[in-house]
Amino acid sequence: MFLGRAFGAGILLAYGTITFAQNKLDSIRMLDEVTVVADRYREVIPSQRLSGEKLESLNSFSVADAIRYFSGVQIKDYGGIGGLKTVDIRSMGTNHMGVFYDGIQLGNAQNGQIDLGKFSLDNIEEISLYNGQKSEIFQSAKDFGSAGTIYLRTRRPKFENGKNTNIKSFFRTGSFDLVNPSVLWEQKLTEDIAFNVNAEYIYSSGKYKFRYHKRLPEGTIAWDTTAVRQNGDIHSVRLEGGLHGFIEQGKWNIKAYFYDSEKGIPGAIVNNVWKRSQRQWDRNFFTQGSFQKQLFANYDILVNLKYANDWMRYLNPDTTLMYLDNAFLQQEIYASFANKYTILPNWDVSLSADYQWNTLNSNLKDFVYPTRNTVLAALATAFEWPRLKVQASLLGTFIFENVKHGNRPVDKQEYTPAVFLSYKPFARAKNLSPLRLRAFYKRIFRMPTFNDLYYTDIGNIKLRPEYTTQYNLGFQYDKSLENDKGINPLATITFRADAYYNEVTDKIIAVPKGNGQYRWMMMNLGNVEIRGVDISGQIAWKLSASVQINTSLNYTFQKAQDFTKPKTETEKIAYGGQIAYIPWHSGSAIVNTVWRSWNLNYSFIYVGERYHNSSNIRENYEQPWYTHDLTLSFVIPAKAGIPRNNRGLRVKPAMTTKISIEVNNILNQQYDVVLNYPMPGRNYKLILKLDI
Repeated sequence: MFLGRAFGAGILLAYGTITFAQNKLDSIRMLDEVTVVADRYREVIPSQRLSGEKLESLNSFSVADAIRYFSGVQIKDYGGIGGLKTVDIRSMGTNHMGVFYDGIQLGNAQNGQIDLGKFSLDNIEEISLYNGQKSEIFQSAKDFGSAGTIYLRTRRPKFENGKNTNIKSFFRTGSFDLVNPSVLWEQKLTEDIAFNVNAEYIYSSGKYKFRYHKRLPEGTIAWDTTAVRQNGDIHSVRLEGGLHGFIEQGKWNIKAYFYDSEKGIPGAIVNNVWKRSQRQWDRNFFTQGSFQKQLFANYDILVNLKYANDWMRYLNPDTTLMYLDNAFLQQEIYASFANKYTILPNWDVSLSADYQWNTLNSNLKDFVYPTRNTVLAALATAFEWPRLKVQASLLGTFIFENVKHGNRPVDKQEYTPAVFLSYKPFARAKNLSPLRLRAFYKRIFRMPTFNDLYYTDIGNIKLRPEYTTQYNLGFQYDKSLENDKGINPLATITFRADAYYNEVTDKIIAVPKGNGQYRWMMMNLGNVEIRGVDISGQIAWKLSASVQINTSLNYTFQKAQDFTKPKTETEKIAYGGQIAYIPWHSGSAIVNTVWRSWNLNYSFIYVGERYHNSSNIRENYEQPWYTHDLTLSFVIPAKAGIPRNNRGLRVKPAMTTKISIEVNNILNQQYDVVLNYPMPGRNYKLILKLDI
């Protein structure tokens, strides 16, 4: 029933979208992949990016693992391959982070959290992270609606001359009884149309040894033991397919995604309980289409459409706690229409309008079956002088909700502005300085989720939106040191630094309901102030024609304080404390060395001391943790006798093979990202990649 409805909607969307059109861009299709060093058009606040070989060489199993290497980001990881993984940027909360998949936002109206562990890197071409919002005005209104955004761009088919088919396959095995095959098939149908299909299967027992101990407040050790993590198994299947096309002055694409999994929830280790029995089933499907075209010399349009169907079942068979068998089904319909008009060669304006429909069904007792209709409208402009770039936008959000029974919630409307500036000083003749100064201000909000508003006996329909106000001031220095003689081995250097202040008001938190401490209610009581600095640098060395070294270093300092008005003695202790799980200091480092067909990648992640509660007392203290990871890969050279095409020119070999060996957490560090959820120690992975 579910698959019939979902794929039926996909067929309708595909039929509707294929009637549209987009940018021909013949020159791009005929070129091999290149790294662009010049400024991106009108990008005021550059993003942090991972793409290509650099992304593939990281010791990363999923998108969440790769994002750890960005500055200003905190990942909540509950352990294992199948554990929940969510991202938080600059301490503003997971729900303030927008995640976009091929330009259209991934949604979760139920709890607002996107599990990035569900998205494999095998079909991802680039991951980019923006603070504030993406530095473009020609985009959907949704793109203006988050405090920070992550963009996941999947592979678009590219073909060498004379080729019509690409096949890439991976097979991974290693610790935790991992079995992970995947295959990607790309096919050219015509000169302007191609499709790709990607399939992946994951199995893992999730079992790994860990050492665990508890220290009492006076300093003595209550216990110190070694155990095996249980109930962390996962079976999952992921299928993706896309159809891509070019037309005159335009392009279009249609995509379908399906994910099905069953996994154990290992749970927290508390009260000397080492094994849990909770299970979770997920079945996620969406289909989406995008169409872009220049209708006239100064006028472009962009259309996005999407349908999503997400089903989840949670089972807790443990009657000593509370027997639960809850199922949830949420659906989403989304449509967006964006317009861009060029007033002058250096001045653009855009107007975009979005509509989104969300509904949630559940077998919870007394559930209200909410429906949310959201209309967004964004007016934006971008102006560019030789040294100065300016972008400004105003987003209007209008929300109308209905429930089948109970009190009807109040409709909401909000207007939120943003301004971004970038300036290049010290002009010299025709060249501009490699130094660029930047600043931005943005005010945005996030709506309470369906769980916040309507979860039985906990939700509160009177909740207000949770606001964030962001201020950022920074600079970036980019310099290419290569010359025609090739004498300088230091090829490029990039350095960036940002200082920021964020304030979260009307923060939605759970508070005790009535006199009892075991019944809770959601309220707008929180207030958080965040001050921080992000610093990152990249240096590329070209020692010879066959030896290259790329280094990257990221550092983040954050002082994120909880200024929620205290009402109890416990809350008075927490007032002004560093909020839970936010370290004062964190960072990462990557060193990648390429020599002929060999690639050696070393990566390091550090998370400093922090507390698991805003009460910054000794009992809540969490020690720093760090990991060292290493990957060694080798591409097997092509055999002699490379085939030639009908013009006598050599073409790409029939098959290349890449073998990689990963060692993660080399020093066997024992640590928790989230309290009482122990992470794996030293573990291994063997990866075989075939490229046909």
